[in-house]
Amino acid sequence: MIPPECKRLAEVDFPIAAVSRHAAREKSIRHGHPSTLHLWWARRPLASSRAVLLALLLPDPCDPACPEAFAAQAPEILTAVRQRPNDAAELRKALLWFIGSFANWSLAADPTYLRVARELVRAAHPGEAPLVVDPFAGGGSIPLEALRVGCETFASDLNPVACLILKVMLEEIPRHGPGLAEELRRVGGEVKAAAEKDLAGLYPPDPDGATPIAYLWARTVRCEAPACGAEIPLLRSFWLCRKPKRRRALRTRVVRAEGERPRVEFAIFKPASDRDVPAGTVTRAKAACPCCGVVLPPERVRAQLAEQRGGADAIFDDAGRRVGGARLTAVVTLRPGEAGRHYRLPTDADYAAVRAAQARLAGILDEWERGGKQGLCPVPDEPTPAGGGSGAGRAFSVQRYGMLRWGDLFTARQKIGLSALGSELATKTSTANDVPLLAIGKLIDLGNGLCGWMPEQECPSAVFKLGRVKMGWDFVEGCLLSSSSGSFAKCNDNLAAGVVSANVDGSRPGQIMQAMAQRSPMPDDSASAYFTDPPYYDAIPYADLADFFLVWMKRAFPSHPLLLDSFDPRNELSPKDQEAVQDDARRVSGKPKDAAFFDSVMGQAFAEGNRILRGDGIGAIVFAHKTTEGWEALLSGMIQGGWTITASWPIATEMGHRIRARDSAALATSIHLVCRPRPDDAPVGDWGDVLRALPPRVGDWMERLQNERVRGADLVFACIGPALEIFSRYPRVETAEGREVGLAEYLEKVWEVVGRTALRTVLGEGEAKARNGLAGALEEDARLTALFLWTLQSTSADDGAAAAGNAAADESAEADGADETPRGKGAGYTLIFDVVRRFAQPLGIRLPDWEGRIVETAKGVVSLLPVTARETQLFGKDGIGAAASAIERDPSGDAQPLLFPDDAPAAPGPALRTGAVRRGASAVREGVVREEAETRTPDAATTLDRVHAAMLLQASGRSQALRALLKAEQDRGPDFLRLANALSALYPPAGEEKRLLDAMLLAAPR
Repeated sequence: MIPPECKRLAEVDFPIAAVSRHAAREKSIRHGHPSTLHLWWARRPLASSRAVLLALLLPDPCDPACPEAFAAQAPEILTAVRQRPNDAAELRKALLWFIGSFANWSLAADPTYLRVARELVRAAHPGEAPLVVDPFAGGGSIPLEALRVGCETFASDLNPVACLILKVMLEEIPRHGPGLAEELRRVGGEVKAAAEKDLAGLYPPDPDGATPIAYLWARTVRCEAPACGAEIPLLRSFWLCRKPKRRRALRTRVVRAEGERPRVEFAIFKPASDRDVPAGTVTRAKAACPCCGVVLPPERVRAQLAEQRGGADAIFDDAGRRVGGARLTAVVTLRPGEAGRHYRLPTDADYAAVRAAQARLAGILDEWERGGKQGLCPVPDEPTPAGGGSGAGRAFSVQRYGMLRWGDLFTARQKIGLSALGSELATKTSTANDVPLLAIGKLIDLGNGLCGWMPEQECPSAVFKLGRVKMGWDFVEGCLLSSSSGSFAKCNDNLAAGVVSANVDGSRPGQIMQAMAQRSPMPDDSASAYFTDPPYYDAIPYADLADFFLVWMKRAFPSHPLLLDSFDPRNELSPKDQEAVQDDARRVSGKPKDAAFFDSVMGQAFAEGNRILRGDGIGAIVFAHKTTEGWEALLSGMIQGGWTITASWPIATEMGHRIRARDSAALATSIHLVCRPRPDDAPVGDWGDVLRALPPRVGDWMERLQNERVRGADLVFACIGPALEIFSRYPRVETAEGREVGLAEYLEKVWEVVGRTALRTVLGEGEAKARNGLAGALEEDARLTALFLWTLQSTSADDGAAAAGNAAADESAEADGADETPRGKGAGYTLIFDVVRRFAQPLGIRLPDWEGRIVETAKGVVSLLPVTARETQLFGKDGIGAAASAIERDPSGDAQPLLFPDDAPAAPGPALRTGAVRRGASAVREGVVREEAETRTPDAATTLDRVHAAMLLQASGRSQALRALLKAEQDRGPDFLRLANALSALYPPAGEEKRLLDAMLLAAPR
């Protein structure tokens, strides 16, 4: 037993860089990995879970209380993988090296490394194996890694789909071993053979012997221009195949027959360049008519699709002719003896198969209704979540398009196929009883009416690519009977590969249970480690998302105990009232699930963790949410639950090139907060002592993390952990007058210290003390811009892939069909408003003063205006050309009086326009944009204004004017070059601002 006073490795050191490298790389594994068993949102990488577990379980050899038996055995154990350490310091270094090395997925099943890991855990915990408890187990990463290193594990979750994943991963795979994959393949083969007989007529082969593997569809609306009325196919892209050596695309031809509405016809061609491919017909829910050019507004697009219940199915008249609804644009086929995919236009036979599926579905529903609607409806008729608001609303927009029932998200042929496959699976008996359900879930993710076609990969894109159920204007319908992506056979094969990868030799089955984290079934003092990844406030509505799978799984196995709500038998979907997420739109006992609800539930959950942990136990809480509200809610719950934070480790768990990471502060790291139960006799903290301890702790930690290449928003949130080490060691903190200091007040101080430390790093020592324009400091706009760009820096090694502007935000919005995405005057970098406010307020920066001048705020997001958007603002309506000409005419070369007057009247000619009173400008107050009669900003041109002016002169090619300006700035003082060099180091490497700034600096006099 490790003495309670002995520190664990996780409390003194951790191989951040090595584990981060392996964890981020693991995200790109798409086959033969346990994460491919089934989708779960915000699943932790196995690499970070495995590494943190070992660091929690192993004592620090340099601690005087380290058990002698461990100190004696560990060096010998490690000789299997490296040279024997000679003393405690070398042993600590060797253990950290092993933890970082074992995080590599390629070594996770290596017999030698497995043996070393398990022997180290046994040496640290002689007798019975330590028990690891995860009450928010979700996708099962933490408990799976607990089994891998030889621990007992208890995993629970409230969600039925999560419990099914956990049962397969932690019970069935360890119990049956590799033979489970073979059994799964056998069952899958039988199901596919039966489905081929049953569904063959719905997927007919081509007359030339080619086999269709995917059908590309476009939803349609009618042009409402009086003289047009054409059908508009809603296509984001006309590309079919966009591979380097093989390119195919669609092009349109407008046919205008006399007495008829114009119509669009498609043709498939080989584009010579990207310019040959037409632009899409829909953007941000606005549809452009190819026939007349009129743009249908979003509200009319939504209204027309709502009349079609989402528009995923074609509409036929009595004669079998398609008259509306979804339209086939192309069919993807495989030809015997020919490599690659081929594309053809749709035929009447393709539409006949669709109409046959619709007729068959209508017959099934009629039979169910005539039978008194016994049992579940054959097609999911449970309601989809309403969009809007927080929580679930942000993840769903489909109700606005008429998809009110889960069945509306699927085509008639998909409904028939999924129903037939589920029924066939239910007739099979095998040792793999629960595993085939995961195959159905994987198929649903690719077999619905929202999946897009990826022309670069020539395959469907899963509906949850962006973690939400988003509208898909054009979509792909895979052939369920093929062996290509989107088919049952492919999904089953990928599942079998995941089963093999999740099998760990010598691991025993774990224990799983559907349970609420705030009411743990575990007895007191039973767990050696409490390690969990709790919900992120309002970031992910797990229950609503999981219903996408649950409604179909229930129809395959309607009486499966794990697919029922054990807390409310009347509930036909996942439990939501008890779920620990913030969702204002939902009410429990008449009260909204607001921030207070989340705080209370998390406090109860962490109190339960405190109760079940042994006296020598340790905990770790993972968090990766990027809003301060989410952090405050989590930390409030931890403090309410009686925990004190003893260490904090940011581990890169996300790929920096993912869509959400570009040009925003999406976190690349997950913060792992190491904690222990707070002693019952902990004293009351003194506010003065806490404040004095904060700056050096944060400063030291920021220096350590910057050396580990942790940067930007990741660095900001990683500093909260060590700051909380100071605050959370006390049950309460009081001022000298006896007033209790709350967590929110303390976190304000934390943000101030982090901001000042960051400014000192990027702008110099004087900036850390600067407030309200004190002498020697740069102005507010320079400090705000520097902090903004500093926070945007990426932890990932591939941050150079970030492109200037908001192209990524556009891509994300397009994928979601989002017409409400805020748009500024130009492309820019974005941060959550609350993050910007938290920095600005303590540093004396008034955001409303700079609204419309260097930042714009809309819908809770702050955009930093690009330099190119400031030309008129800086130079007036006559523009930069007139200003540059005035400078070039000045024989003295002193540009300052012409462009940037201070107290003197403006010289003749154009002058920099800054600081004027702006009537009717948008001012920002607590995250809400509202109109004010008047907003006043500083009247004088700032250093940042002058830097931006020089960048614009560089962009316009006015080199003579630029040299005159730079000469004037050199005479003025060092601030201009100091700020310009700082911004050059902060702007993303691939951005236009970085290019302009560096070019401008090259022209500066030496």
